[in-house]
Amino acid sequence: MTESVSDPRPDYAAATAWVLSLLEGVTADQLDRPTPSGGDLDVRALAGHLTAHCLQLTALAETGTVAGLPNTVAEHDAATYADARARSLTAWAGASLDGTVTAPWGPASGAEALATYVNEALVHGWDIAVATGQPAEIPDGAVAAAALEVARVAIPAELRAVPEFPFGPVVESRDGAGPTERLANWNGRSAVGWGA
Repeated sequence: MTESVSDPRPDYAAATAWVLSLLEGVTADQLDRPTPSGGDLDVRALAGHLTAHCLQLTALAETGTVAGLPNTVAEHDAATYADARARSLTAWAGASLDGTVTAPWGPASGAEALATYVNEALVHGWDIAVATGQPAEIPDGAVAAAALEVARVAIPAELRAVPEFPFGPVVESRDGAGPTERLANWNGRSAVGWGA
C-alpha cells in the first residue's frame, strides 16, 4: 500500500485544489454544457455534486455518517466549493483514518472513504475540464496514478457486468493518455468526441 493510499489526505487536498482551479475557470456560458459523466449531469450539476462531496466528507469526519445529506447541491460556484473544501480539509486534519464511517455506499474506514472521494474529485474534475476545454490532467500526475491503483481494486473491471454496479465498462486508454485520463477511462469515461 502506497503512502498516499494509507493516508489519502495529501492526495485529497491536491485533487480538490485542482477541481477548485477548474471551477474558477468555468464561464457562465459553459454551465449548461453536457459532461462525459453521462446522465443529466451538465457542468452546473456536476459542480454542485462536487460541492456536496465536500460536505459529505466533513460530515463523515465529524459524525461518521452522511445520513440526510444530498448527493448534489444547487450551489455550483467556485467560492462555495472553496469554502466546503476548506471545511472538509479541516475536519479530516484531526479525524481518524482507521475508524469506520458510513459512506453513501456503506461502511468503510476513514482512509477508504477519503480515497474514494479522491477518485471522485479527479474523475469529475476531468469531466468538467474536457467539457469546458480546460487542461484535463492534474498537474501532479502521481496523484492520479495513485488513485488508479486504488480504483483497480475498489471498482474492478469484472463487476461492470452487474446491472446495479454504478460504473460503465472500462474504456481502453488511447495512446498518449495521461494518468488522469487513464483513471477516467477506468471509471468508464471516454475522451472520444470531447477534444481531450
